[in-house]
Amino acid sequence: MADTAAKRETDTVGTDELTQKVKRARVDDENGDDGVEKDPESENILSEFKTSAVLSDSAREKTIFIHGKLGDQEAVVILEKTPIREDTLAELFTGSKLKLEMKNDIYSTYQLLAPAKFNEIKTTVVCPATEKHVKKYQRQESSLVEETGEDYKSITLPYIQKQSFSVQWVHNILDKKAETERIVFEDPDPDVGFLLLPDFKWDQKQVDDLYLIAIVNQRDIKSLRDLTSEHLPLLQNIFQKGKEAILQRYSLAASKLRVYLHYQPSYYHLHVHFTKLGYQAPGCGVERAHLLADVIQNLQSDPEYYKTRTLYFPLRAEDGLLGQFKEAGRL
Repeated sequence: MADTAAKRETDTVGTDELTQKVKRARVDDENGDDGVEKDPESENILSEFKTSAVLSDSAREKTIFIHGKLGDQEAVVILEKTPIREDTLAELFTGSKLKLEMKNDIYSTYQLLAPAKFNEIKTTVVCPATEKHVKKYQRQESSLVEETGEDYKSITLPYIQKQSFSVQWVHNILDKKAETERIVFEDPDPDVGFLLLPDFKWDQKQVDDLYLIAIVNQRDIKSLRDLTSEHLPLLQNIFQKGKEAILQRYSLAASKLRVYLHYQPSYYHLHVHFTKLGYQAPGCGVERAHLLADVIQNLQSDPEYYKTRTLYFPLRAEDGLLGQFKEAGRL
């Protein structure tokens, strides 16, 4: 399913050695094994990467998704140009060389040859990558699906259960086996508590593209569909304390934040997205994002709102769930 975190099908031979080299990186992905992030190493493991195909790219977002191999393991590499930061402008202007391309009256264009440290490319490596990872990053047409409460019970939920999408990497975070140094805020309460940490899509070098994830401590809430009025204390706690933590840590007021849930989510453990208002984060469109404030109000009005409500969401052409809706005659 669109952005579904695929279970890592790990080979027993050679995997451990390669995994030691690769700093675990996640873009709304997960590891199917109990892999815990190791100390990052400076070794350039990409020198061994052999490109098979470009899955997709975006000139606007300055990203490219590449399928290939690291040794004998399938891999996906994601390259993303990092934003230009205001606090580096003076050094960027004084330390760069300009190569004139064109001049006409008051207009001129140049190639700016910046110092090496300003040419950083954020790199995410998914290895070993499964077929589901490859399809996830491949350019595909999408269709908008209409899912009733009954559709969820008869089509979506059985599909989720059959696929057994692993969230072991989420449990590693909650159990403090991985990413402990990245935790921004923690409420340890087993019922209403959560961990707040940066999403891997954010390099944390500027707040203009701030992106954090609140992962709930409860492990039996898969998505929006599971929420009832019993979960209001949890949702209200995330909403309030998440905003307070971001204000304290990043000096960003609540009025500058977009706080929402995805449906369908990228992985089936309830989590809430905090992004800076104005940043067009992936999946923040109306067809997938549900504002947390609206979710709270809906549940206050109707305790079973998301059990019965018809929800709409996009699915990509090769998503298995889309096939299930077609087979059921719902698309």
